[in-house]
Amino acid sequence: MALTPYQQQLHDRVVAAEVIPPPEPWRQVGRGIVPVGGLLGIGFAVHPETGHDLVLTVSNSGHGLFDAVTGEKLERDYDPEDDPDGPDLSCPGLGPVADVRIPVAGLWGGGLHSGAAGGWGVEVISPEWPSHRVLLVHGEGPERNGQHGETWWHVFHSSWSTFRAAGFSPTGRTLAVATSSDLTLWTRH
Repeated sequence: MALTPYQQQLHDRVVAAEVIPPPEPWRQVGRGIVPVGGLLGIGFAVHPETGHDLVLTVSNSGHGLFDAVTGEKLERDYDPEDDPDGPDLSCPGLGPVADVRIPVAGLWGGGLHSGAAGGWGVEVISPEWPSHRVLLVHGEGPERNGQHGETWWHVFHSSWSTFRAAGFSPTGRTLAVATSSDLTLWTRH
């Protein structure tokens, strides 16, 4: 099936857009990419003392809990009792959030928030499937002729690792992208 001229123009615009950092107030967490081999899914919680967003990673080798502001690994469980289950695809928390179940998005399904306060949005597109591109949008995205680097930013391109999930934390202060090999985080505080 051939693309219409509009679809071809949109495809070409997105494919030509280089990966660039998001604008202020967003900043990449830590060194950027956190390696998590065999990553299957992620979920969010809030630290009860610091108020920081926390990211739960679920992988073939267990569960991990990361501070989404610093990138620090807080807890690790190499032999968890549960993988995501139930109607909300949730897992038991770890460490400071051990008393809560955390909904997880990834290989099993589920989803993360696609919008955040202040008019921010995230779009996951695949103009050259199976590669995925993650766009941070504030205003008009590429489909409405917004300008790359002004109203939308191509912040992540997954071309060699299998895409799992992308989206905002429930607080809207963290943007996460998970692939089968790593976790990438941006925060705003």
